[in-house]
Amino acid sequence: LAATFSPMVTIPPELRSAVVKITVNSTPCSVTCGLGLKVEELCEITPAGERRNCSLQRSLCLTTWICGLQHVSVPAGRPLHLSCFVENNLDFGNQTYGYTWRWAPGLITTNDLLFEPLQNPLPALSLAPATEANAGTYRCDVQVRETFRLIKRIYFGLKVIPGNLVDLNFKKSLSWKQKLFGNLVVWSARNGSQEGKEHFWENEGSLKALLGMGSGLLGGVVVSLVLCC
Repeated sequence: LAATFSPMVTIPPELRSAVVKITVNSTPCSVTCGLGLKVEELCEITPAGERRNCSLQRSLCLTTWICGLQHVSVPAGRPLHLSCFVENNLDFGNQTYGYTWRWAPGLITTNDLLFEPLQNPLPALSLAPATEANAGTYRCDVQVRETFRLIKRIYFGLKVIPGNLVDLNFKKSLSWKQKLFGNLVVWSARNGSQEGKEHFWENEGSLKALLGMGSGLLGGVVVSLVLCC
């Protein structure tokens, strides 16, 4: 085999004393996805490897443009506001951002083949009010208009809870025994003070519960006496 050798590279004398400025340190990106900011430390490096004239500067950063799926639940009839806004930073030019919304009706998915376009060029999507027909996954894409570069994509998986499906009123869901027990706990926590006793007996639910228990017990005794005699 014939060996080949590259010719020697001669560095001009003026480059041997050249000083370059490079990034020697950097903070993490301010966001985990989408367009963010970071602070970099730039220093001049001498041919001897020394740092000098260091300075800090901010710069744009993009760790990843995919922001994943966020799950959102809202009761039917309530207003809903979804946003994928990206702030314009005038320190880095006059670039502007375009927003494109799509949705997959009735599905919680990130399969892009199942999405259909929505006519909404704004960074926010409002549903006022949200209905069961609005359930599904909403996708927002953010692009730099001048270069068409995609800088952010986020999915919102929306579940709309029917108003008659569940009653979130805790007190209404309690049985009379649970209400009685709760009132007894409150009364006991007040160390049997006169104020606590008055509060307990003034509670209409507690009074009705005790009267019901007393009536039932008295009725049972009467029936037992009749049967015995």
